[in-house]
Amino acid sequence: MKKLSLVLLFFGIGYSVLAQEKGLSDEVQIQNLVQESFDVLFSSYDLDQIDTFYTPDIKILENGEIWDMDIIKGLLTNAKSRNSGVRTNKFEFIETHVDHDMGYTIYHNYASFLKDGEVTREIHWIESVVAIKTENGWRIKNLHSFPASEKK
Repeated sequence: MKKLSLVLLFFGIGYSVLAQEKGLSDEVQIQNLVQESFDVLFSSYDLDQIDTFYTPDIKILENGEIWDMDIIKGLLTNAKSRNSGVRTNKFEFIETHVDHDMGYTIYHNYASFLKDGEVTREIHWIESVVAIKTENGWRIKNLHSFPASEKK
């Protein structure tokens, strides 16, 4: 009986989380997708979850380069092995729009890199994401990133 109660509890929690996500607007779901993808992939380097965030044919346009899934996995694997500290991400969404099963968002991405409790680097990008709605939820199909200009 105890095992059945635990199974039902976990099922209930999972269902509750799923129901909450479904209750959110598509725009908010896309913004959450962006935030969570950076937290899980670029901060925790959890490649086991890459399909949770990206379509198999994803393309990331980064500083004049085009990254596909294989390149992304290689870069994240290398970053994880370097153990260069902790990355925190902050986003300021400018615009998010959805048209049926496709949406986009434009945002500022701020990353801070900490090592031994000290900020070693801070970067500010301007980025856009194109996401598509799949049977498993929203997934990023394209991400375009470039460094923000320093204001003078």
